[in-house]
Amino acid sequence: MSNTAVRLLAVVPLIPLILWLMFGAPPWAFVILVCLALAIASGELMTMVFPDHRLPRVYGVLATVGLALGLRFVTAPLFLPTALVGLVLGAVLVSLMYPTPIEAAAARTGWLIAGPIYVGLLSSLMFVHRLPHGGAWVMLTMLLAWLSDTGAYFAGKAFGKRKLYPLISPKKTREGAVGGLLASVASAVGMHFTLLPELPLLHAIGLGVVAGAFGQLGDLFASLLKRSTGVKDSGKILPGHGGILDRIDALLITGALTWLYTVWLPPAA
Repeated sequence: MSNTAVRLLAVVPLIPLILWLMFGAPPWAFVILVCLALAIASGELMTMVFPDHRLPRVYGVLATVGLALGLRFVTAPLFLPTALVGLVLGAVLVSLMYPTPIEAAAARTGWLIAGPIYVGLLSSLMFVHRLPHGGAWVMLTMLLAWLSDTGAYFAGKAFGKRKLYPLISPKKTREGAVGGLLASVASAVGMHFTLLPELPLLHAIGLGVVAGAFGQLGDLFASLLKRSTGVKDSGKILPGHGGILDRIDALLITGALTWLYTVWLPPAA
């Protein structure tokens, strides 16, 4: 069976459930979905950073999910700075409890602080989901990430000749990157004409370009991280895809940028 067929078979059965959680389920059910993805992805990240110690991995998962839930439900204005101080203090304590190998302590400590923030970008989907027609906005963020990946894959196979960034991702090509960017723009424009008419056409094109481009950078960054820790995939939970972090590396960025767009450039403007 081809790798493409395996990838499709791994995700197609999940599509009806995810669509129901986006469009038909109570809002708390979608929050649970996002928190589950956050927990698995942060666990994969912390396993890469702390392959031999369980407690730091558990701390990383709890810190990631706790930060996301706090941002979603705590309205106190001082929550964010308090949470950031807590992340630093927690990282200090865990790093001192597990100091070896000493030569990698700085990198591990950095990820104990940055990991919950990095993976926690997925919590932006919870904010987007709260908008009017929130399910459609979530779908937009997913299409911006995943159609870009699909477009880049097929454009690269059909036209790819020049390597994009061979030091980090030898198979990616510049032609594929252009195909992925066009797919991102097409997905945003398609949402404008279907489920999100309140998203102006010019805004859709601009969001498709910006989110699509930075989503590809998010994919490259995840590849850099995996190479630095000596792993090919972040996990094995999805046959043909790898781990959850492998699937959301671009979505972390497209979700955050879509949410920022709705905050700073409201669609009604």
